[in-house]
Formats: sequence, structure tokens, C-alpha cells
Amino acid sequence: MAGAQSQFWGQGFSPRGEKNRFVLPADFRPKVKAASDGERVLCIDKHHKHPCLVGFGQSYAETFEAQIEKEERNAIQRGEEFDRDVREAQLCGFATVSFDDSGRFVLPEHLGEQAGIKEALYFHGGISKFTIWAPEVLFTMGAEWDSAKSSCRAKMAEQAAKAARK
Repeated sequence: MAGAQSQFWGQGFSPRGEKNRFVLPADFRPKVKAASDGERVLCIDKHHKHPCLVGFGQSYAETFEAQIEKEERNAIQRGEEFDRDVREAQLCGFATVSFDDSGRFVLPEHLGEQAGIKEALYFHGGISKFTIWAPEVLFTMGAEWDSAKSSCRAKMAEQAAKAARK
């Protein structure tokens, strides 16, 4: 199933388009495709900690077993309980969506609802995955997210300027 592990650098912004589609940033498309064994498949799930979504290629899912084992060892060392079944369900319940050559994809409604997504997405790079935010939700985050908020505002302004030229 896999592909190469990717590193997702940069940001992107997409308003909701026709047919309820969003657009994966151009810089992310070849990396997601490479991480999904050459297929245009984007994996999306609710972030485990923040009020956003997380996107990745299929190869990232191959790291889940090792991650679960590490989390279980750490929990045991701290004397905490660890429910492997719950953690497996949390990690492996992601949705897969296809995207076209232009990066257009349909966001599953249940995921959009969980992240408060309405009319736009902001994409923020990470190492092996990237976050996907509703701008209005991102803007409520603390100071540790100021750089992402600033980038989002800049991407929104670029999009508004582009739309005004049309």
C-alpha cells in the first residue's frame, strides 16, 4: 500500500468550490501522491489533540503499529493503563479521499463537522502530516499558533485579491 514518507512544508488555503470541493495545495499534491504509492489518495482524520483535521499519505499509516507500541511502553513505564483497542480505533479510523490532478477533493461531511469547517480550509505543513483548519477555529487558538494564524491571514488575502481580479 505504501509509498515514500513525505515531509509537508508550507501552507495553503482553499475556499469551498463548486460541487462542494476543496483544493489540496499544489506543493502537497506530489508528496501525498508519492506517500500513497503513486495514487492520488489523501488520508484525513480528526486531529487527536487540536480542533482541526490532519492529512497524510497512506505510507504514514504504516507507522501506526510502532507508534502504538511506543505509547503502550510509555504508559506502562508511567504506571498508567493503556487500551490498545481504543488507540488502534483512534488511529486507524481515518477517511481516504481521492483528488484529481488539480488537487480537488470532497471533504467527508462528518470530518468537516468535527473541525468546524464551513467555507474554507487552511493547510499548515508538518513533518509526516499536515493540519487542516477552519480559519475561524485557528484564529481562536493561543499564541503558540500565531505564526499559523498570520500565514492563514496572508493566504486568505491572496485568495481575496485573486478573486477580485476575476
